[in-house]
Amino acid sequence: MQDQKYMELALTMARTTSGQTSPNPKVGAVVVKDGEVLGFGAHLKAGTPHAEVHALQAAGERARGADMYVTLEPCSHFGKTPPCADLIIRSGVKRVVVAELDPNPLVAGQGVAKLKAAGVEVEIGIGKEEAHSINEHFFHYIQTNTPYVTIKAAASLDGKTAAKTGDSKWITSPESRLDVHQLRHEHDAILTGVNTIIQDNPHLTTRLPRGGKNPIRIVLDTHLRTPLESNVIQDQAVKTIIYTGNDIDSKKADTFRNLGIEICPLSKSTIDINEVLFDLGKRKIMSILVEGGSEIHSSFIKSNAFQQIILYIAPKIIGGKSAIPFVGGSGVELVQFANKLQFESVQHIGCDLKIIAKPHKEESNGCSRELLRN
Repeated sequence: MQDQKYMELALTMARTTSGQTSPNPKVGAVVVKDGEVLGFGAHLKAGTPHAEVHALQAAGERARGADMYVTLEPCSHFGKTPPCADLIIRSGVKRVVVAELDPNPLVAGQGVAKLKAAGVEVEIGIGKEEAHSINEHFFHYIQTNTPYVTIKAAASLDGKTAAKTGDSKWITSPESRLDVHQLRHEHDAILTGVNTIIQDNPHLTTRLPRGGKNPIRIVLDTHLRTPLESNVIQDQAVKTIIYTGNDIDSKKADTFRNLGIEICPLSKSTIDINEVLFDLGKRKIMSILVEGGSEIHSSFIKSNAFQQIILYIAPKIIGGKSAIPFVGGSGVELVQFANKLQFESVQHIGCDLKIIAKPHKEESNGCSRELLRN
């Protein structure tokens, strides 16, 4: 029970850094001796000291003979910072409790092996499920070299994201819209299509009461139709990347580049979602929030290029065959070919429901349940 208690404190420290550490994982650490917390810390930003360093600095000489709780395996290699495993060994900590091993090939069990070789007792697995959940973006990115993709949408109870006129303001409550800004803060990039830019002229920035991190803005625009007067072009709030087909007007592209916009023509005349994701992975973009229209959503879902869907459902009926659905495209011909998902959670936000669903796992029956939370 004591191990779980102190690991939960370390996990809490890790959770507080959401949106700050990419492309590094979120990590928390706690040093305890004789029931007293001597030090704790979290990794705050890539290139800065790791959680173990902060915790051990706070503990000082009293760390000798203590236990350390860390949410992810301590690193064993020289990167932008020295190996944490070496620091732990020098500190005299006698026991390290690790929630989960690091899948990064540069670590991948080597940190634990180094600790054990030095005579440090190591226990693995306490808090593993929560530790994995905290770092889902990181684990996916490390294992696939592509970003973790979250598709986000707001819809009426009948699945419409806009009326037949295209009007969509506002389907969901202020509370839901604030929650979306938290999602933006937590993702490295936000992606939409050119039609959304033309119709809504969004800023695609994070607007939280106490500020927040603006994600890199990504626009999919096959023929480079994005208006030069668009907010994503003119406001200079954050970097904007436009992916296009390979047959765009080069002079027009140069005009955008002169405004500081990165234009990325792809290998074909059409945009391939997987090609975009591989390029973003090379840029060390660990996660993207897809806030597109129905056709963008359809492209990602048809390509199975997503890891979760977050849908805010408002208690409203828009109706009409011409109203815009959450997912467009031609759809499947038979229900048996539908994309199978499983619900991860359902939560009340304001007067709306927030549903998180992920691709169906074969070993699950797809009907996992969680109590509705307010």
